[in-house]
Amino acid sequence: MTFPNQLSVVRIILSPVFLFLALSDDVTMFRLSFVIYFIATVTDWYDGWYARKYKSITRIGVFLDPFADKVLTTFAFIFFFIKGIMPLWMLIIIALRDLIITLLRSYDEYRGMTLRTSYLAKVKTFVQMTYIFFILFLMNLEKLIKGSLSEDIRYFIYESKINYVLLLIITLLTLYTGIEYFVSKTRKIESN
Repeated sequence: MTFPNQLSVVRIILSPVFLFLALSDDVTMFRLSFVIYFIATVTDWYDGWYARKYKSITRIGVFLDPFADKVLTTFAFIFFFIKGIMPLWMLIIIALRDLIITLLRSYDEYRGMTLRTSYLAKVKTFVQMTYIFFILFLMNLEKLIKGSLSEDIRYFIYESKINYVLLLIITLLTLYTGIEYFVSKTRKIESN
């Protein structure tokens, strides 16, 4: 188990901890959930950087890193659904896509066929994590301040069309990268 793979495992472990703390009514626990999410996203960047710099890329790491990302983002989107920020149909599309792709990648790894994560799939993960970070930051800010600014933040998070469109873009991008995976897998099979 290389150091980058250990960081991926840490990210998986932190995901349910994040959700548990985020769902707490205690403001301090919610703030701690934000810190945990931030730490988890930093490990995502760091494990990739470390693996490339020190040539520590492994077959298990090629699978484990994106899997850990999917676990983290899915737990965050479950939190958003529970809080009424994300519609159920968007959560289902994202979670199902991630589950199916993870199962397919696991099967491919078992058969000795590695299909690297595409550039667009990496962009999708970056967009998802950035959006989650932004909304969690706004939720923390809303709890810190009072008055009309707090109400404006609350409106943006829970009711604005802009936030809905951002979630829609994330959902469609996630769905598209799932389709892209199937197309790449089909082409690889046909070329062999």
